[in-house]
Amino acid sequence: MNILAISGSLRQSSSNTSLLKAVVEIAPENINVIIYDGIGYLPHFNPDLEEQEPPAVSAFRASLRDSQAVLISTPEYAHGVPGVLKNALDWLVSGGDLVDKPVALLNASPRSTFAQASLTETLAVMMAVISAETSVSISLPGNKRSVGEMAADPAISQTLSDVLAALARAVDTHPSNGSPS
Repeated sequence: MNILAISGSLRQSSSNTSLLKAVVEIAPENINVIIYDGIGYLPHFNPDLEEQEPPAVSAFRASLRDSQAVLISTPEYAHGVPGVLKNALDWLVSGGDLVDKPVALLNASPRSTFAQASLTETLAVMMAVISAETSVSISLPGNKRSVGEMAADPAISQTLSDVLAALARAVDTHPSNGSPS
């Protein structure tokens, strides 16, 4: 199973990106987690460009088509979803790329409730499959942790493993989720 992992942060030392990298480390052999690193290269959404889609958008859509599920980890900025993530999602609205696709939501701060709620609403409108099992906040203590430390932490790795297992069950439950062609 292929899972496309998207960070809503462009920061080099983002806790949310580090969480995704930890997921890559703890994923079982039958789950391939691919971190999409092109979110910052997507042009600003403009419906006039949809007829002649920019190459970065086409590549993003292809990554989604090649994945049975999506994992998003995002911070919260000013009680909302970061603009770069919202922009990426705006490119997908008219194409139906997330219809019936299982999506998991992570964030590295339990205080990020506004972004998580907003993102859940946006994805629900796009008809993505989201569940409470696949939407979690992971509290990282005040100090930054390396990817290896997160993957080695029993509580964090168990939570991430549980999310992957729930996402795999969602893929099995929604076979019309756009499996790779």
